[in-house]
Amino acid sequence: MNKQKTAGICSLIGITLLLSVAAPTFAQRSAPGGPPPIDKHTNAARKRQQDESSREWQLRNFGNSSVTKDRRRLEALMAQIEEDFNRMLSLHNEIVRAIASPQPLDYRFVSEATGEIRKRATSIQTNINLTPAAEEIKLVDLPANTNDAETKETLVKLCKQIRSFVTNPVIEQPNVIDAEKLGAAKRDLESVIQLSTQLKRDADLLSKVQK
Repeated sequence: MNKQKTAGICSLIGITLLLSVAAPTFAQRSAPGGPPPIDKHTNAARKRQQDESSREWQLRNFGNSSVTKDRRRLEALMAQIEEDFNRMLSLHNEIVRAIASPQPLDYRFVSEATGEIRKRATSIQTNINLTPAAEEIKLVDLPANTNDAETKETLVKLCKQIRSFVTNPVIEQPNVIDAEKLGAAKRDLESVIQLSTQLKRDADLLSKVQK
């Protein structure tokens, strides 16, 4: 097995371990035309399966990296990833409510929410090695958001990219090893970072007009 394939498989197993406690399920109903909210509850059988996968990963991989040699460092890393993951999902739901509201967008909220999503997504990308190779990075179409309608449209794109990332089988389901889906997860997370960066920049400008 070549080094690239081995690294991909290790990354996939690592995702199963580090995100097992945070793996989301999605509500089946949502407002027409808008992104669905996220329900972060998991059922007991699935949680047991994830716990077993985590223990198996630990038994097979302790000692294979500098992080896993130190249990406290590993636990701290797991806690940080869980926090980042769940906070990103919570912000997703807050944005969904803002999009669905008949009230004008609060651009200060949009700036704060998208800025934190960028921060959390970047942390996840770094901590579980989900940065795509340079040749795999595709720039997202980033239109200028100059009013509520345009900003809401881009916020919907952001929510869809978050949904695509967290429902990717290598993220949502334990024991899934698929290089193609891993590549998709990397691209989706990179798109989340690009979209949130643009949205924050535009919201900062619009919030000055809104005052």
